[in-house]
Amino acid sequence: MGSESLIRVPDIGDFEDVEVVEIMVGPGDEVQVEDPLVSIESDKATMEIPAPVAGRVLEIRVSLGESVSEGSALVLMECSEDAEAAPEPKKPVPPPAEESRPDARETPRPPAAEPARPASGGSAPEAGAGLADSAGQGVHASPGVRRYARQLGVDLRETGASGPRGRVLESDITQHVHQAMSSGEMGRGGGVPPVPAVDFSRFGPVREERLAKIRRVSAQNLSRSWLNAPHVTQHDEADITELEDFRRSCKEEAIRRGLKLSPLHFVLKAVARVLAEFPDFRSSLAPGGESLVVKEYFHLGVAVDTENGLVVPVIRDVDRKSIFELAAELADLAERARARRLGPGDMQGACFSISSLGGIGGTAFTPIVNVPEVAILGLSKLQVLPRWSGGSDPGAAEDFRARAILPLSLSYDHRVIDGAAAARFTSRLGRILDRPGYLLL
Repeated sequence: MGSESLIRVPDIGDFEDVEVVEIMVGPGDEVQVEDPLVSIESDKATMEIPAPVAGRVLEIRVSLGESVSEGSALVLMECSEDAEAAPEPKKPVPPPAEESRPDARETPRPPAAEPARPASGGSAPEAGAGLADSAGQGVHASPGVRRYARQLGVDLRETGASGPRGRVLESDITQHVHQAMSSGEMGRGGGVPPVPAVDFSRFGPVREERLAKIRRVSAQNLSRSWLNAPHVTQHDEADITELEDFRRSCKEEAIRRGLKLSPLHFVLKAVARVLAEFPDFRSSLAPGGESLVVKEYFHLGVAVDTENGLVVPVIRDVDRKSIFELAAELADLAERARARRLGPGDMQGACFSISSLGGIGGTAFTPIVNVPEVAILGLSKLQVLPRWSGGSDPGAAEDFRARAILPLSLSYDHRVIDGAAAARFTSRLGRILDRPGYLLL
């Protein structure tokens, strides 16, 4: 009978508290020098701990999910009588690719039904203690494949196993994800790990406030939109100096009507004009995603900030209304929104939305598309900035003029709209706002 040897974690460099992600042997297994015993994973690499001696495994002194460091006990072995121990434990190295691993065609070792008791008389941790579902306890897969599954949030027990002797390969995980996406599961947030709960009272005084119903509903809608639509934002700007001059010239008439004109009212009219030229921006993906439903109407949603949360009332037939009519209707909707007197019909039917932060501040932002719409325009604070007037010497101070610049942020669903179309949309919108006379043509 050979001597007993307790195998510990060798020198693994600067890594500490690394996680055990796979136990490759069980009590009674015969192993040779350099056979992998366990696999550990740091934040940078997955490494296998090889056996420094040949012999038979007596006890497993570590559990899946446990954190270990250099010197931590791993396996108790009975050394073969003729075994020669390795002169020094080798540093663990990342495993080779799946197809090149020497054990890729070996019969998988069955997991131990019951962990052995350690020599001290205490009970060893169960093999599955602390194991996350995605680790796939009892599933035969390499450490690299397990890490790939964890990165994608995939439970290995739910995938196929096309490798030799029932081994899960990386391609099995990829195929599983593709199938989930095509069935719509991933579009509903499948595979997205939940945010862990934190007891913040451990760090200081806290208080809990219940969210208003509007905020709770908005949170659900925004999460659904963000998960379903691949968002991209096109940032641009519009020179509205002439438009501002015209708006100020209308101030007395607006006061006479009991109204207050803002750049937003002109933007509404300009957006309706551009939407007529770019129909994809007033469309929605049909069920199945193989065609577009293009709306032949110009109902625009406008985000309104209230003390209870954000609401988006809809102004209908913007293309048919004057600037003064739009100002009056938007003022009425905003007032009813803040008084919580909007009906369901007031917030339905938009083909495009606008979110304006101009009265608050900021230079740019990324508004979230209100799916099933495919685009939303964000407006930031109007700024007076120097712009070259087109003189012969762009370096001369007199060739720069103070201009009123309105930042534009157009977010869009990349499944329907590509970057070139988005850039053309904002460029066209900028030209119309630059020359407000275009609104009359």
